[in-house]
Amino acid sequence: MIDRRILLASVAGLFGLAAFRWLRASPAQAAEKFEIEKTDAEWRAQLTPQQYEILRQEGTERPGSSPLLKEHRKGTFACAGCDLPLFSSETKYESGTGWPSFWKPLDNAIGTTSDRTFGMLRTEVHCRRCGGHLGHVFDDGPKPTGLRYCMDGFALVFHPAAPSAT
Repeated sequence: MIDRRILLASVAGLFGLAAFRWLRASPAQAAEKFEIEKTDAEWRAQLTPQQYEILRQEGTERPGSSPLLKEHRKGTFACAGCDLPLFSSETKYESGTGWPSFWKPLDNAIGTTSDRTFGMLRTEVHCRRCGGHLGHVFDDGPKPTGLRYCMDGFALVFHPAAPSAT
C-alpha cells in the first residue's frame, strides 16, 4: 500500500511539473509584440527542427553540440530566426559549460524575462526583434560585466568579419 502511494504521488508530481512548464508563457507566445511576427507554420517552414525547438519552444541543445562553440573568428553572432546581430566575437569566451558564452550583448539586441521553470529562478534571454528564445544570462561571468550569456548555438548564426584591405 505504501509503495502504491509513493508511485501515485511521484506520478502526480511529474504531471504537476509538466503542467507548470506548459502553462508558463514563453516569449514566442506572450502578449509582447515584436517587430517580426510569424505564424507557427511560417516559423516551422523557415527554421530547422532543432532551431524551431530552441527559438520557438524554449528548448535547449545538448552541451557541446553546437559548431559555434568552437567558432573563434572575428565577426558577429546573429539570431537564427531574424538575423538581428546579437553578440560580437570580441565578447565571446570559453565558459566551460558546453554552450557559446558571451559577457555582453550588442546594444538594443536582446530582451529578458523571468524564467521560473521547475522551481528555479533564471533570466531568460530572447531576441528583441522576433522574440526567439536564445538562452539564459547568469551572474558568474568574467569582467568587466560579471555576466555570462549562455546561448544555444543553434539559435545563432555566425557572420565572419570582412577581411580588412591591406
